Amino acid sequence: MQKVNKNVVLAVLSLTSLVFLLFQLYYYKFYLSQKNGAVFSKARGSQSGQDSTRWHVVRKFLGLISIHNIPVCLIDPLILGLIDKDIEQIRSSSDGPSPECKYFCAPRDFTTFALLDKAWKHEVGLFRTAEKMGFQWLKVLNKDPRLDGMDDLSGTEIPLHYIFKLASHAIHLVVFYERSGNFLWHGPLRLKQHMDRKFVPFRKLHFGRYPGAYEKPELLLVSLDDLKVQIPKNPSSFLEEMSHSRFLECRYREARAFFQVYPDDASVDAVEFRKKAKSLLHLAALILNNLGVKFWLSSGTCLGWYRQCNVIPYSKDVDLGIFIRDYKADIIPAFQKAGLPLKHKFGKVEDSLELSFQGDDDVKLDIFFFYEEDDYIWNGGTQAKSGKKFKYLFPKFTLCWTEFVELKVHVPCETLQYVEANYGPDWKVPVKTWDWKNSPSNVQYNGVWPVDEWDEVIQIY
Repeated sequence: MQKVNKNVVLAVLSLTSLVFLLFQLYYYKFYLSQKNGAVFSKARGSQSGQDSTRWHVVRKFLGLISIHNIPVCLIDPLILGLIDKDIEQIRSSSDGPSPECKYFCAPRDFTTFALLDKAWKHEVGLFRTAEKMGFQWLKVLNKDPRLDGMDDLSGTEIPLHYIFKLASHAIHLVVFYERSGNFLWHGPLRLKQHMDRKFVPFRKLHFGRYPGAYEKPELLLVSLDDLKVQIPKNPSSFLEEMSHSRFLECRYREARAFFQVYPDDASVDAVEFRKKAKSLLHLAALILNNLGVKFWLSSGTCLGWYRQCNVIPYSKDVDLGIFIRDYKADIIPAFQKAGLPLKHKFGKVEDSLELSFQGDDDVKLDIFFFYEEDDYIWNGGTQAKSGKKFKYLFPKFTLCWTEFVELKVHVPCETLQYVEANYGPDWKVPVKTWDWKNSPSNVQYNGVWPVDEWDEVIQIY
C-alpha cells in the first residue's frame, strides 16, 4: 500500500510541475513578450526568433509613425542593397503575402529611416505613444547651420536624429532638412555629456559620423516582407550618393574673425562682381552637372569659400577644378551653347589642359584639369607668349559637398592642405597682386612646349 501511494504522489507532482511549466511558457510568450518586447513569434519564412524580432520592431515602428501621420522613407543601406538586386521584381509584385522574410529579417543591429523635417510637427504625443508601445527613445539635438551667418552665430538647436529601441533592435530615424541650394542635408550625430553612450552601439550607425548632402530623391511605395514602406525609386543611385555624401559647413566664425581684421569690400563694384560671379558659378554648375562631370571650387574661389564664406571681390574670375579622367569633349560646345565663348585653351588632354570662358563683362571662368600621380595631384599652366609650362602640385585629396552662394558644390575635403599648398602658410592674409607664375607656393617650372605644337596647345580667341 505504501509503495502505491509513493508512485501516485510522484506522478501527481510530475504532472503538476509539467502544467506549471507549460503555464510559465504560455505566460512568457503571450503576455511578457507583448508587454516588454522581449521575444516575438516567428515571422513568415524567418529562420530564428532573433530574425523575427527585427521584423516585429520595424512593424511596430511603422505602426507608430502611421498613427501620427509621419511620412518616412527607408534608407538603410544594407536593406537597400538587397532591394536593388530585386528592384524590378519588387516594382511589379502584387500585394500578396511574402513567402519569406527576406529584407527586414536580415542580420543587423539597426534599421534606418529618413524623415523630412517639414513633413511633420514635433509633437510630444509621438514619444508618449512610443513609450506605451514599449519603445525607449533618444533625441539628438544640435545647432541649425542654416541660421548661421556673419551677423548671427546663435545656432538655434534642432532635432537631427531619433533612435527608438525595442527588445534587441533599434530604429534610427535621420532627420533631413532642405537647404537654400535646393538639396537635402542631415547633421552629425554628436552625443552630449549627459546622454547614455551605451543606449545602442552608435559606432555601427550608417548615418551620423558626419553631415551629409543629397539630392531630393523620388520615392516609391513598395511592399517588403508584408510591410508597406517608401524607398528611393532608384536605390543604386541613393547608395552611390551616400558613399560620397560628406558635407562641410562654411566656417562663419572664422570668416567673421577674418573680416574684423580685414573689413569686407562693400563697394558697388564689389557687390556687382559678386553678383556676376554667383550667376556664372550657377550656370557653370548647371552645364557640368547636365554633362555628368564632377567639379570642385579651386584656386581663389576655393580660398574665398574657406577663408571668408564668399567670393573674393578682387579675384575677377571663378575657378573650378576637374579631374582629367572626367574630361568630356562636350564641355567646350556645351559652354558655348550656353552663351559663354571660349577665351583660351591651353595644353591638351594628355598634359596641362586648361580652359577659360568669358562671362559677363570682365568676369571669366577658368577650368583647371588635374592629373593624378602616385604621391600627388597636379594641374598645369601655360604662358602664351613664351610657351613655358608650369606645374602646380597638391597633396592628394578627396571631395566633399558644401553650400556656397546658394549652390550645392564640391570642395576638397582636405581644404586646409589644399589651400596651403596653393597659397602658403599666410593664406589668411589678402594678396591683391597675384602672379600666377611666381606667387603660388606650389608652382614648378615644367619645361617649354615644342614650337611645332603651339597651334594645338596655345589657342587664344
